[in-house]
Amino acid sequence: MRRCSVARARISPHNNLAGTSSHAHWRPAATHRRGHGVLAPKTKPQQSELSKPSSVQPTFSHVPPLPNADSSLQTPRQTPRPDPYKLLAPQLNHLRETLLNLLGSSHPSLTEIAKYYFLHPSKQLRPLLVLLFSQATNGLGRGWHEKHWAAQCEGAGGRTEELDRPLTRPDVLNDWNPSMADHTASFSECFSLKPPRPPHIPPTPPSVPPDAVPQLMSTPTLLPTQIRLAQIVEMIHVASLLHDDVIDKSPLRRGAASAPAAFGNKMSVLAGDFLLGRTSAALSRLGDNEVVELIASVIANLVEGEILQLKTVHGQAYQTGETSSSVSKDNWNIYLQKTYLKTATLMAKGARAAVVLGGCREGEIWKEVAYAYGRNLGIAFQLVDDILDYEAAEGTLGKPGGADLQLGLATGPALFAWEEHPELGPLIERKFRESGDVEMARDLVRRSSGVERTRDLARAHADKAREVLSFLPDSDAKSALEVLTERVVKRTW
Repeated sequence: MRRCSVARARISPHNNLAGTSSHAHWRPAATHRRGHGVLAPKTKPQQSELSKPSSVQPTFSHVPPLPNADSSLQTPRQTPRPDPYKLLAPQLNHLRETLLNLLGSSHPSLTEIAKYYFLHPSKQLRPLLVLLFSQATNGLGRGWHEKHWAAQCEGAGGRTEELDRPLTRPDVLNDWNPSMADHTASFSECFSLKPPRPPHIPPTPPSVPPDAVPQLMSTPTLLPTQIRLAQIVEMIHVASLLHDDVIDKSPLRRGAASAPAAFGNKMSVLAGDFLLGRTSAALSRLGDNEVVELIASVIANLVEGEILQLKTVHGQAYQTGETSSSVSKDNWNIYLQKTYLKTATLMAKGARAAVVLGGCREGEIWKEVAYAYGRNLGIAFQLVDDILDYEAAEGTLGKPGGADLQLGLATGPALFAWEEHPELGPLIERKFRESGDVEMARDLVRRSSGVERTRDLARAHADKAREVLSFLPDSDAKSALEVLTERVVKRTW
């Protein structure tokens, strides 16, 4: 039997904390501060003022940082908090470079379009969340010792080389792919039967003393499986962009021609499907059924969110039988449900999956914290995105401004404005189809407090995301996650 050495994690007690969920019906308002289905600490953490993040920009060119938080909300601290992107700049650069190796296809055109959005500047927020939660929780789960051992022991399936190795013979798995494995099957002759290789018997993980209590790693640590997960969530995100740009007929993405504009709709759809196929193969190699289920459900959520948005555009979701004079609870529920399905689900379940890969087991608080944080941060992120569609300067978003109204979508600012201007209701219910509807809607929103109330709602979700971090032990990664909650709300692009 192959012997592998593993360093025993340092041990210290940690609390068995239980959270509560809020499922009460509510109506968003400027003063509302309760999140959806999030963990609430038994004692609310003290609301400290925020220190100003470092103004030093990351040195890598592909990943622009989110804007700094408003200094008017901050007071000095003894030590500056880390910039999230600067903290993990080398890892994000490496992640992007190695990710491109996963996208090779036997068809050069498909390879080109599959890589298209990866070669443009990107926030990389989703993989950043995966990496930060990995560092913030590695060592805390009861299963950490086994995950850490698998990342070091040959044959256990957790090393980088093993994640890249085919599950079966290369010619069976890849057939023919010049960008990946050698010795693939030739199509010049009939395929011949080959004798099976002997079964792989994985090594047995070392036993851990039953009284060992996990402790956060003193040196920030990332497992190869967590790095691969970060690549997977970014690939799923880009696949969704390829499909969304076809559905929305978007001419721009990240300041350049969108994939449909550059390559056509058919190739964009095929490239999105190809990326999802690549993620499925990579996901299977992670060796954790819970993670596979989480990420597979994300793909289903993205489709459900897109269908819900299409129903909204075509009036099916808002039909009431008569024109309403004010926004209803159903309007808000549909809007926030769509926001979760299309944006927040990948952040929430990606962060949760990262913690699971770090050894968190059922009954431990860490993966619940990751999910609650990602869900709230994702909703806050999209709410701000919906604000920017109204108020961002032309050309600063990397995509056309006012796109939501053109698509017939009533987002947070319009729904809040509807409460103040009942004449907006008929425009929303007919999806801004008539001449002058879009211009009138934009004017009514700008004359209302809709934008500011939407920002307050985003801030409520961001505050809840920061609040649940109180369960985690102090670390640079935790501080960086706190910084993200501020920057997401304050961003201007």
